[in-house]
Amino acid sequence: MSLEDQIRQTLNSFEDVSSEKILEIIRQIQPQFRSELTSEYLQGKIKKIMDVSDTVEKKKQCKALLPYFDWYLQGL
Repeated sequence: MSLEDQIRQTLNSFEDVSSEKILEIIRQIQPQFRSELTSEYLQGKIKKIMDVSDTVEKKKQCKALLPYFDWYLQGL
């Protein structure tokens, strides 16, 4: 499945997708941003989310990353 397909599937069924899968997709998107600042910001967010032990809180923080999925689909 292509990255674009994975993103669309995740957006359509966010509640059914694991936080780990969302972070995996974000890691694939991250190198494609032109701004080093954006990539560094995402790296910090990924680390922060990975450090959270509560799955509900993890999912909540992952939801804040969904705009990056939309930006990717729009061609960055």
